[in-house]
Amino acid sequence: MSAQDADMNSDGPDAYEALIERYRRVLNLGYSSMYLNWDQQVMMPEGGAPARAQQLSALSATRHELFVDPEVGEWLNQLEGADLTDAQQANVREIRREYERAANVPSELVEAIAQTASESQQIWQDAKANDDFDAFAPRLEKLRDLTVERAQHIDPSTEPYVVMYEDNHPYISLDTMEDIFGTLREELPKLVDEIRKSGVELATPFDDEYPDEEQRALCEAALDFIGYDRSRGRLDTAPHPFMTGTQFDARVTTRFKRSDPMDALTATIHEFGHATYQLGLPKDHYGTPLGSSQGSIHESQSRFWENHIGRSRPFWEVFLPHVQEHLSGTDSLTVDSCFEAANRVRPENLIRVEADELTYHMHIILRCEIDRAFVEGEIEVDEIPALWNEKMEDYLGVTPDTDTQGCLQDIHWTSRYAAFQTYTLGSMAAAQLDAAIRRELDVDALVREEKFEPILNWMIENVHSHGQFYRTPELIEQATGEPLTAQYYIDYVRDKFERLYDL
Repeated sequence: MSAQDADMNSDGPDAYEALIERYRRVLNLGYSSMYLNWDQQVMMPEGGAPARAQQLSALSATRHELFVDPEVGEWLNQLEGADLTDAQQANVREIRREYERAANVPSELVEAIAQTASESQQIWQDAKANDDFDAFAPRLEKLRDLTVERAQHIDPSTEPYVVMYEDNHPYISLDTMEDIFGTLREELPKLVDEIRKSGVELATPFDDEYPDEEQRALCEAALDFIGYDRSRGRLDTAPHPFMTGTQFDARVTTRFKRSDPMDALTATIHEFGHATYQLGLPKDHYGTPLGSSQGSIHESQSRFWENHIGRSRPFWEVFLPHVQEHLSGTDSLTVDSCFEAANRVRPENLIRVEADELTYHMHIILRCEIDRAFVEGEIEVDEIPALWNEKMEDYLGVTPDTDTQGCLQDIHWTSRYAAFQTYTLGSMAAAQLDAAIRRELDVDALVREEKFEPILNWMIENVHSHGQFYRTPELIEQATGEPLTAQYYIDYVRDKFERLYDL
């Protein structure tokens, strides 16, 4: 049942209408904060940080107070067992889940977390630029303490890290996540080792310096090529690529490395995938859970477009002329060399967002292990850099020379904990969705014909249009016919990289 087709009974209980109206106001305040955060990372002058922190803090506190007002609890109580449509029940279910987690958290704490996170963004950016973990460490510790305090308010009987995990993945258990991590720990290092021993070297055709303006033109061309809706989006640059948006305005960002245009291109396609999800949500359910995305699903869309489309050979068969048009000195590039460059396994790489499809998940596992140890008090903040380097050596056989390339590389320290599992969950779901869509559509042929709309429409129909009507495992099973599994990802990377490396 699509959320777009759901019957939202206008004659429903007064409590339901009041609840939805309040939730819509709360969500709009959240979206306002989101766009202010976009501005802070993309356009705001550095000197604006102190005021922006106060603005975001005030919005967060106001949003929280509106949501946890006793009236909301009364409306939810009135709706217990009420005669509601399936769509209305889904809205109430999701609002109730959020309310029950927020009701016991003091507004002062919500405000403190928002202000500290906003203030910390510039501090992190400066610390990364200056390779100065000590400058960021006190903020990291303060954010950890505040988020632990919040978790204790939500559920004092549960470990804070588990509470934080459930914030981001309410319907996929931590045990399920650990099982997936276990599978990847067992399978991926073996495949990476086979690749190392194969002696095969894939092409590295980008051997020059490519100006930012050329790379930007290429990224703009890629967005137009795969069908980005310019009337509802834009491309900008940021220290760390991200997407911000709703179904009416979904903006993407990227960043440029002079010697590696593939980095900006794949990041842009990745964020395009996020934007397709936002733009594909039902417009007529804006401001409700039925018009909102699911965090655990979001990454499946970005990973699908980045890896299953943007790194595919059919994509390079048709996109290569755009590279040659926008990047100087690339006339001699071939489809094979670009395809190989897009898929080269690089265990020596230090940066998560630049990692290949295999080693990527070891970066995620490493970060999640450190996250958990820090939250649970097993390590102190000043132990993070050394532990990061130790785990990089254990998992990938490489040690960062600087903290900028190590534990300071990601902005996410300033925003949330127990969330990085999303990136691996998204890759597993992307592979499973890819297998499902290929049972119905000849994806490779569509890409070669530059017809991306049928692929996007399949995702809209089977994923985006449902919003939060289904719980995450239900949505995955509804779209693919099977429960979430890591097996499709394992099969996909084995087939792909065995061919590339003649294993």
